[in-house]
Amino acid sequence: MDRPGVGRVFKLFSPWLPQRSRWTVPEEARGEGRRETEESIREATLSNYTGGPHFFEYLFVVSLKRNHSGGDYEPTITYQFPKRENLLRGQQEEEERLHGAIPLFCFPDGNEWAPLTEYPRETFSFVLTNMDGTRKIGYCRRLLILDEVEKRHQISMAVIYPFMQGLRESAFPAPGKTVTLKSFIPDSGTEFISLTRPLDSRLEHVDLRSLLRCLSHEQILQIFASTVLERRIIFLAEDLSTLSQCIHAAVALLYPFSWAHTYIPVVPESLLATVCSPTPFMVGVQKRFIQEVLDSPMEEVLLVDLCEGTFIKSVGDEGDVLPPKLQNDILSSLAQGSNDLQTLEQVNEHVSGPFMQFFIRTVGHYASHIKWGLDGQGNFQERAFCKALSSKTSRRFVKKFVKTQLFSLFIQEAEKSKTPHAGYFQQKIIEYEKQKKQKKPKEKTVK
Repeated sequence: MDRPGVGRVFKLFSPWLPQRSRWTVPEEARGEGRRETEESIREATLSNYTGGPHFFEYLFVVSLKRNHSGGDYEPTITYQFPKRENLLRGQQEEEERLHGAIPLFCFPDGNEWAPLTEYPRETFSFVLTNMDGTRKIGYCRRLLILDEVEKRHQISMAVIYPFMQGLRESAFPAPGKTVTLKSFIPDSGTEFISLTRPLDSRLEHVDLRSLLRCLSHEQILQIFASTVLERRIIFLAEDLSTLSQCIHAAVALLYPFSWAHTYIPVVPESLLATVCSPTPFMVGVQKRFIQEVLDSPMEEVLLVDLCEGTFIKSVGDEGDVLPPKLQNDILSSLAQGSNDLQTLEQVNEHVSGPFMQFFIRTVGHYASHIKWGLDGQGNFQERAFCKALSSKTSRRFVKKFVKTQLFSLFIQEAEKSKTPHAGYFQQKIIEYEKQKKQKKPKEKTVK
């Protein structure tokens, strides 16, 4: 008898933006059903995305079912919201394309899953890139659903629809604002959930502890050096959650810049040929496929084993990419006071801060080197920008960095407005400049 042995509740978001979304749920929330709902909402906002008109685009449940030959199990979409008939024509075409990709990415481990085997719950994410370069991010919650649980699951799906409809139709709140949602749970009645969007959410739903658990500070720094030069990076791990957490954490260290190349937190088995690409990429591969990766004709690549905390392959110059003094400053900052950190927020701020300071000290003067025309269009003065750095090693690095797509996309946005966007990065630049002026000794005047 066929049965959906493993289901994954899946949310899909767009568009791709460098900011992130965070939601807090009141402590007074009670009840098992309430906690499950809140957990789903928190997982639904783990992304590098802020709003659009809706909180999410689609929800799918993907289950394992026997194929027509009665042999292996294959992933099948067994539930979706909104239903296809409720979508507009353009949305229906997009949803049809997603139907082909979603099962593949929900089960990247191929036929390794057997429905009657015990597996732990886990949450992981993946990214789908459209032809125009925009990205959608999906969040999977892996569950094992057997007979009695499946019956209750079917009941819950009947009450999920009105809740999801209300969530999808709610106005997306502005930073710092709150939206309240109504939820009905059988035997519990109607309850209300308040979700507050923070003013600053650049590190929300990023867990930098994942990198610290797997790698040393020096290794994290070398991975960072590889990302800023837009190289090819492969992460290996046994479980999907470690892969997606670490790859998201690595991308978060690039703030205020955004990785614009191939980006697949978990590569499905059928797409392992991605590691042969000659273009920049950052991908996660389950370690069970390590031999396939090693046998692939790869270009120069940084191959990171998150299980062993080692680099299996490297270019060899990762330790020489960044200016030595700034490297030492980053390592010193990471080591200082690390034992006193208690919360995730403290860890994230402690780890990300030195990397953002690196960008402030190397490219934080960018705004003063944009020449503005009468039409209001900015023109970045690259040569003067590089020459403004007094350190030879910093100039050498920046001359390479300005040629990357990371920097080009950042500058293209900066050239659009004479007034810099008052974001977190700009605030930190202002703070840094003030500190420099305070530390600068007063020059003695010679008469």
